[in-house]
Amino acid sequence: MPKETTKAKRKTTEKAEKASRKPKKDPKAPKRALSAYMFFSQDWRERIKSENPDAGFGEVGKLLGAKWKELDEEEKKPYIEQAARDKERAEEEKTAYDNKQKNGAASGGSGEEAEEDEE
Repeated sequence: MPKETTKAKRKTTEKAEKASRKPKKDPKAPKRALSAYMFFSQDWRERIKSENPDAGFGEVGKLLGAKWKELDEEEKKPYIEQAARDKERAEEEKTAYDNKQKNGAASGGSGEEAEEDEE
């Protein structure tokens, strides 16, 4: 039996090492664009929950998915347009963020620190 506990400790140690290798996300990094389905989901979630008050999280998701599949292209169009606008926003923010990162690295530090000092 002692061998099993040793193996368990090794696995936990290995997992901790693997997790620490992953670089931390920058909290100031831009958010990704939302899909048309996500905009639909935000819009309809409260309606579905009010119609099905006893439905759990997973069940609400299933109902939203079924409703999304029922919609025709004309009904999906506003959500698709919102997603396209959000995709443009995300691309612009990512480009600006990447440029800022490159410029900050070239000057020997992040450009944000200098901007904060000036304000």
